[in-house]
Amino acid sequence: MRIRILHVTTDLTIGGAQMMLLKLLAGQTSDFQAAVVSLADQGAIGPRISDLGMPVHTLGLRRSAPNPFRTLALRRMTRDFAPDIIQGWMYHGNLMASLAGYWSKKKVPVLWNIRQTLYDIRAERRMTAAVIRLGARLSEIPAGIIYNSKASAQQHEAFGFQAAKRVLIPNGFDCEKFRPDPGALRQIRAEFGIGPDAVLIGLIARYHPMKDHAGFLRAAGFVARRYPNAYFLLAGTGVTRKEPILADCLAQNALDNRAFLLEERSDIPHLTAALDIACSASAWGEGFSNAIGEAMSCAVPCVVTDIGDSSCIVGDTGLTVAPRSPEAFADAICNLIGAGSVRRRQLGEQARKRIETEFSLRAIVQQYEFLYRSFLTVNTKDQQHGKF
Repeated sequence: MRIRILHVTTDLTIGGAQMMLLKLLAGQTSDFQAAVVSLADQGAIGPRISDLGMPVHTLGLRRSAPNPFRTLALRRMTRDFAPDIIQGWMYHGNLMASLAGYWSKKKVPVLWNIRQTLYDIRAERRMTAAVIRLGARLSEIPAGIIYNSKASAQQHEAFGFQAAKRVLIPNGFDCEKFRPDPGALRQIRAEFGIGPDAVLIGLIARYHPMKDHAGFLRAAGFVARRYPNAYFLLAGTGVTRKEPILADCLAQNALDNRAFLLEERSDIPHLTAALDIACSASAWGEGFSNAIGEAMSCAVPCVVTDIGDSSCIVGDTGLTVAPRSPEAFADAICNLIGAGSVRRRQLGEQARKRIETEFSLRAIVQQYEFLYRSFLTVNTKDQQHGKF
């Protein structure tokens, strides 16, 4: 009999947590049957989950004016699906997953999944900060709390989340989808009209203060002045010249003709494989960067800030600098440019091997499936012994 997992997520926009959920669902074995509830709408990821043959339900809650009565639909969805396990994703989704567990017809294990670090609660939106505080108070309720980085686990536990609930499962990467592609390098350069000797440096991330696009563009300005053949590619939701802050950054750092802002793209594997250097400039909040893991899978060396587990992921295949240090970030990029294409290629090959051996998608999916089975077994034994 198939194990039924109900996933309750804050939303289904494009982000690291949502992409990991999609990869988990796409990679799960036939032993599992899944359904997904988004507290918001279907976003960009919902239709892709539906294409896998899995139902996606939405509550239509709005951040600006949430309607608590809409949450009652979760009760019906939970009872109709009759899950064996309920898996929350992100802070709001975790709390609602626990509510779904309360409404379930039978006692089922509820797992939370926290996907970001917690350097400073003051950096969060007021509502999100309140949900985090409530989550810490209620963290005895879930059967386990999954973190994708050790740094995230330590920070949340210091804030009050139950340490005994910790489960560490890093992000996983599809090394067939993200792989070296010399053709992509030529095609992307042709698309943007830059020569074969250009060095293309990329930042793949949605526009959000925690990603520090402004700091990256300041670093890019330093690099551009030292290397006339350096160009910069930025892609992600909200990454557009229509965003006033980004437009100002381009002008202030003389990057109007050296930077390409692509907003959201559907060909991220193609774009990533075209890079000479990939970057993560996050100032806070990053747990386990999908963009960096994907770049490493494409054999692209990386420059990252020391946020979350980024330094541990990259290891000695790239460079790590302190966050909010544009000059240091620029120096690291310049070091990789100055090292030459042969050395960058060597580092990239080492990076891909690191992903293949430690963070392959298949291995990570197996960890999730093993975890689900283990909690289901414990739950069954507890019921047999009358603990419920």
